[in-house]
Amino acid sequence: MKETALVIMAAGIGSRFGGGIKQLEPVGPNGEIIMDYSIHDALEAGFDKVVFIIRRDLEKDFREIIGNRIEKIAKVEYAFQELDALPAGYEVTPGRTKPWGTGQAVLMVKGLVNCPFLVINADDYYGKEGFRLIHDYMVSEMDESGDVYDICMGGFILSNTLSDNGSVTRGVCRAGADGYLETVNETYNIRMTEEGLKAEDEQGNPVTVSPSQPVSMNMWGLPVKFLEELEKGFPEFLDHLKEGDVKSEYLLPRIIDEMVQSGKARVRVLNTPDKWFGVTYKEDKAAVVAAIRKLIADGVYSEKLFS
Repeated sequence: MKETALVIMAAGIGSRFGGGIKQLEPVGPNGEIIMDYSIHDALEAGFDKVVFIIRRDLEKDFREIIGNRIEKIAKVEYAFQELDALPAGYEVTPGRTKPWGTGQAVLMVKGLVNCPFLVINADDYYGKEGFRLIHDYMVSEMDESGDVYDICMGGFILSNTLSDNGSVTRGVCRAGADGYLETVNETYNIRMTEEGLKAEDEQGNPVTVSPSQPVSMNMWGLPVKFLEELEKGFPEFLDHLKEGDVKSEYLLPRIIDEMVQSGKARVRVLNTPDKWFGVTYKEDKAAVVAAIRKLIADGVYSEKLFS
């Protein structure tokens, strides 16, 4: 069977989580973190190895809290996303403090994976169905030989991905009747209000979104040659930065949307009914702990996850 890898983006600094490392917060009854559940579901679905994308200054804590444990049950590798991990001839914009976004993060695994891979966020709980659907698609249907990139994504219902404790950013999608992605737009400040669902574009202008729309939660199934596209596009992104811009990011949803619009990629939307939850805000933790407890009570997981 074709080999597949799980790539977990865990280099975020957790700024909205009160300065703590939100990806490493325990939420399960035996100290499990959200990543434990994602890794469990991925291995159960058939993925062969795990690649963690982290910051070098997190490496010691990361290995102690999760990496060393996962190495006992799966092949594990580490990639490092750093601010100065730039193509030759480029320098960090003065005043910039954060790395360059999810596109740069995934580019860091080049050389570590040589098979189709699934990218996920470290601090999101996705449910079992997305892992199963994407693994099966990558093994049975993904065409890695054609000129057009064959990509798939987990499509979540927008209303299933909101936080009760603040606004969220989502890649809001439109899919055609054939199940293929037509557009994905990074949409900001999405929150439920008394007047209904509100959202904004990158410039802060109001945009209309529907609770039933599919959204990307950065759950992308990618062919390994996609890394070449990221490598080629990163200098182009840097070349188009305006002087003094310290915030723009090289983002997967935007990169993939541009490839879809230009005909360079086709993205199969694999819809999942699972309810997302995650620790975007410190106040989210209690709800995540309760949700994990309910999943255990319902028999979805055993009390001891990797028993």
